[in-house]
Amino acid sequence: MTQPVVEAKVDREELRGQIQAKYADVALTPEKGFHFHTGRPLATMLGYSDADVDALPKATVDSFAGTGNPFSMRRLAEGEVVLDIGCGAGFDTLFAARQVGRAGRVIAVDMTEPMLERTREGAAALGLDNVEARHGYAEELPAEAGSIDVVISNGVINLCPDKMAVMKEVHRVLKPGGRFQIADIIVQKEVPQDAKDDIDLWSG
Repeated sequence: MTQPVVEAKVDREELRGQIQAKYADVALTPEKGFHFHTGRPLATMLGYSDADVDALPKATVDSFAGTGNPFSMRRLAEGEVVLDIGCGAGFDTLFAARQVGRAGRVIAVDMTEPMLERTREGAAALGLDNVEARHGYAEELPAEAGSIDVVISNGVINLCPDKMAVMKEVHRVLKPGGRFQIADIIVQKEVPQDAKDDIDLWSG
């Protein structure tokens, strides 16, 4: 029997603050070490090719923190408009920008300013003028309705308590026939409500 979905009772602003603090550390001091994998070892684990990773700036690679590879489903096509939810240091953003070429465009969205700066620096280092880094939230995407060909995301939606709000925003910004290529964490068993409501379990 399907159980009713009950939203986690966590303070969204407090949770965002904790997540921002954690991922600012990943951007600024990636050598510090975290309870999750990061950097080149993680990229290798997730199936990114060495050649692709070698083409990115070291700072971008060092601050990479994801849970999968959204490009394993399908490569992007030249000329497509892409939105990256929770772009982080720009690891997937820069891959996307190279795939869509000068005729395409990538909007990189994140709520953590040091990560957005890493994304901008990486795009500048590679001479990619088809990347725009925008401050924003998954539940309130800074993009016009029906303007995006592909939404990508890597390990971010699991950090959002209100996932229906995220999915509604994805639907809003996608063009008719657009697609969503997501890599994220899923669980096979129901998470107890008291665990959902424990804010310290969300960001570690």
